[in-house]
This record gives sequence, structure tokens and C-alpha cells, in this order.
Amino acid sequence: MPIESNGWADDRWEIAQPSRMRMPTGVSIAGFRDRRVVGHTDIPVLPRPAVTIVLGFGERDVAVHDTDGREHRGGVVGGLAPSGARIRGAGIGCVELRLSPAVARAALGVPVRELAGVSSAGDVLGPRTVDDVRERMSDARSWDERFRMALHLVARRIDQDHHRTDDEVTWVWNRISAHRGRVRIESLADEIGWSRKRLWSRFHDQIGLSPKYAARLIRFDHAAAQLITGQAPALVAAACGYSDQSHLHRDVRWFAGTTPTTLATRSDWAVDLLAHP
Repeated sequence: MPIESNGWADDRWEIAQPSRMRMPTGVSIAGFRDRRVVGHTDIPVLPRPAVTIVLGFGERDVAVHDTDGREHRGGVVGGLAPSGARIRGAGIGCVELRLSPAVARAALGVPVRELAGVSSAGDVLGPRTVDDVRERMSDARSWDERFRMALHLVARRIDQDHHRTDDEVTWVWNRISAHRGRVRIESLADEIGWSRKRLWSRFHDQIGLSPKYAARLIRFDHAAAQLITGQAPALVAAACGYSDQSHLHRDVRWFAGTTPTTLATRSDWAVDLLAHP
């Protein structure tokens, strides 16, 4: 089901979402294809509160460059809030899965804390498995076929019930997300009957971030969405619970490496927001 840009996203991209498909809890999926005949894509990765799997298909590879100068081709796994990574390529097509960190551990079979940056999808999911899925996606006739192939990679692992995140940790993550980062972590520890120290330890071990940093990332994600869709920085700062506009500016600088004004003009980031609202 191709979707339109609504005027604020970069319309050189074809964006697709599944038409009728039952999604595992904590998983979203979208497809992207560069419509340009000529030109080169070079997009800085915008941190999101999710683990991301990108699987390229077609004759032209997706390449992701990390902060250490390494290039990962064809398929990548990005951890929570990777900084400095860039997506590059020309005429590329890919399927992108977004996993809540509460299910990513089960889906990938590795602790989320080990996915802090960018890794080759083959290193995480197995090179033969990834190569087979990418080849079959290249031959597929529809986006939904590609989505089913990509989903099978993670859904079968989630169903096996290995490496599950503690119910209490999942509940805390979901509460932080539901409140868009504006919640007292100490109150959540009290609600699940854990000490603050135990919550910090278990949450960091299974999610890869401290609860407070996770709340900060989720609040930034909500603020970035409002900025990209045209809201004024002062209004965004007030709506998202920042103490003032300077506080918002510091968080945008920390996570995105830019200013709120510049963030609002990045149509390539708007594409990602449109695909995974």
C-alpha cells in the first residue's frame, strides 16, 4: 500500500506499508524505493527509540557507514539511538523493520545492549539467512511478499519464546513510551514493586539504556516528529515537557547533531517518520 508524502516528506521516495498483515506486537515494517534515475542518497540516521533492521533488495546495494568508517552493505541492524551513521546508495530499495527493544532481544537472540551502534545484518541474523531473504525479496512481485519474507526472520524467533524481556521491564518501557518520556521512573519502580537499583540494573541489562535515558530518547522522538511536521520550536518545547526552548535545542543537538530549525527542514527524515508514525 504505497502512501503519499502529505507535502512535507521527500517525494522522490516510494514508501509502502503492509495492506493486510497481522504484525507481531512491538514490530512495524515499511518499504522504501528511491524513484530517482540519477543521484546519490546520503542520509544521516535519525535516532529512534527502536532497534532497526534494514534489508536491501535489487541490483543496487544499500550501504550504511558507521562512525568508525566501516561500511555495511546489503543489510544492517541498528541499535537504539545510533549516532553518526549514514545511509548511502543510488537507486536503492529496502525493507525496514522497527522493533521495540522489549521484543528485540527475543527477535534477534542477542542482548540489545550489544547493538549500541550499527552491525551487519548477517552478523546478527546469519549471513546465509539474510542473503536468501534479500535474494527472494529481489524476485518478489509485491511489497507484501517482501514484508512477509522479512517478518518471518523475526516473528519465528519471537514465537520461540527465547531471550524474553522481563514482563516488568516490558511494562516500564511501554509506560515510558505511552507517556512520551514524561514520567517519573521512581514511581514506575514503586508500581512494579522493585527497588530503584533493581529496575535500573534489569532495564539497562535488557534494554541497553538506563530508564531515564530511554525517557529522554522517547521524548526527543516525539519532539522531532512535531518539528518535522512544521510545529514551531517554542510550541514543541512546551508540548513535550522541556523546561524551555534551550532545553529542546540541547536535546536535538545531542541526538540529531543539528538544531531544531534544521531538523524541521530535513525532508529525508520526514520520509522515515511517515513510514513509521
